[in-house]
Amino acid sequence: MMTGKEYKESLRKRNIVVYLQGKQIPAKELPDHPFIRGHVNSASVTYDLAFDPAYENLMTATSHLTGKKINRFTHIHQSVEDLVKKVKMLRMLSLKTGTCYQRCVGFDAMNATYGTTFEMDQKYGTHYHERFKKFLEYIQDTDFMVSGAMTDPKGDRSKRPSQQSDPDLFVHVVEKNDKGIVIRGAKAHMTGMVNSHEMLIMPTMSLKPEDKDYAVCCALPVDAPGVLHIFGRQSNDGRKLEGDIDQGNAKYGIVGGECLTVLNDVFVPWERVFMCGETDFAGMLVTRFASYHRQNYGGCKGGVSDIVIGAAAAMADMNGYAKASHIKSKINEMIHLTETLYACSIACSAEGVQLPSGQYFVNMLLANVSKHNVTRYIYEIDRLAQDIAGGFIATLPSQADLESPEIGKYVEKYFKGVDGVSTADRMRVARLIEVMTGGTALVESMHGAGSPQAQEVMYSKLANLEAKKKAALKIAGVKVED
Repeated sequence: MMTGKEYKESLRKRNIVVYLQGKQIPAKELPDHPFIRGHVNSASVTYDLAFDPAYENLMTATSHLTGKKINRFTHIHQSVEDLVKKVKMLRMLSLKTGTCYQRCVGFDAMNATYGTTFEMDQKYGTHYHERFKKFLEYIQDTDFMVSGAMTDPKGDRSKRPSQQSDPDLFVHVVEKNDKGIVIRGAKAHMTGMVNSHEMLIMPTMSLKPEDKDYAVCCALPVDAPGVLHIFGRQSNDGRKLEGDIDQGNAKYGIVGGECLTVLNDVFVPWERVFMCGETDFAGMLVTRFASYHRQNYGGCKGGVSDIVIGAAAAMADMNGYAKASHIKSKINEMIHLTETLYACSIACSAEGVQLPSGQYFVNMLLANVSKHNVTRYIYEIDRLAQDIAGGFIATLPSQADLESPEIGKYVEKYFKGVDGVSTADRMRVARLIEVMTGGTALVESMHGAGSPQAQEVMYSKLANLEAKKKAALKIAGVKVED
C-alpha cells in the first residue's frame, strides 16, 4: 500500500496531458496546481488512513486473489460485511475531508467489471475474467488510483450510439488487430481523472447488436499516447488563487475535480480488454456499476452533510442564537435527513447478495432509493444551513479586505458576532457553508428581503388565525361567540 506522500510523488512520474483554462499544465506541476491541489490532498487521505490503526479495519481488506493486505479501494467485495464497511468508510472519509475523495468511481467500476466478465466468460468461453483478475492484482499490488470512465458525451439523446451523425460521441472501437484494439471518443465528467493512474473504460448504456463497436470495456493508463484531459470549471474556483479563508475548504477543495477525457485513436493491448462487442452484457455492466455507485451516496453525502450540520450549528453559536427553538428544530431536521440517507445506504448493503463470481452485490432497489433520496434531501439540508447561517455568507468581503491596513478594521468590527469569537473564524465558517451549499444565488433567494423566520412572524400576524379557529369550531359543532 502507498502512503499519501508516495501517492503524490507517483503522480509526478506520469506523462499525463492536461489542459486547464486553455493551457497545458506540466505533469510534474499538477499535484501543486491551485485548481487541483485540494483534490490530490483529499485522495491522499484514502492512502494515509490505511496506515492508521484507528481506521485500519475500515480502510483495508485482505485480497481474495493474493491473501495480501490491501487498501479497501482496490478490493472486490467478499461479503455483506464488506458492503457495509464500504459505506461506513465513505462516511468517515467525508467527515475527514468535507468533500469528494474520488476513488469511489474506480472502486465501483472494478467491482462491476469483475462479476460481469465472469458471466461473459461463462456464456461465450472468452477469457475476459482472467485478464481482469491480472489487471486487478496489478492495481492491488501498486495501490494505484483508478478512475471509472462510463459517461459518454452522447450527442443527440434521441439517437443510439450507432445512429449519431458523429460516431465519436460514444467511445467505440475503430480498429482490431492481433495485438489489441484502437478506441476513439471521449468520456465526460470524469471525477479524479487527472490525479489517477489508470482509467477503466465502460459502456454508458444498454446496447443493441448494431451498436457492437460501442460495447467496449478496457483499462489504460491516464497518460497513454493519444489521451488528453480538459479540466472543468467549478463555482468560485478563482478563489483558489486567493486566501484560504475565501476558499471555504482550502485544504481539500469542493467536489471531485472533473474533466473531459479525449481518446484520440488510443491503442489498448488485448490483455487489458474486458469486453469487445458483447452488446448483451453492456446493460449488466452499466446496471451493476450504477448500483454499486448509488450505494455510496448515503455514506459520502451523509459525511459531507455532517460537516454542513456542524458548520451551521457553529455559526448559530457564533451569531448568538443557538438556543432559539426554531434553530434547534432546523438542526434536528438536518440530522434526521442525514441519518435517513445513511440508513438507506446501510440497508442496501445489508441486503446484499452473492453473484455467480463469488463477490457480493447490493440490493439494487434500495441502492437506487438511496441515491434518489440524496437528490432531494441534500437540497433541504443545505437550504436549512443557509437559513441558519444568515445572508451575510453570500455578501462577505474578501480575506484581502480583512487583512487590509486601510479597511481591515471595519471588516473586523462590523462582521463580528458574539464576544470571544474572532471575525476571521466567523468568516471561515461562513465561507465553508457558502461553498458547500451552492453559493450566492441560493442564499439571496433565502435571505433577500428578509429571512424565512421574518416571513413566519409576519404571516402568523396577518393570517387571522383566530377567524380560522372560529370557522373550524363552528363546523365541528362547537358554540363560539361571533
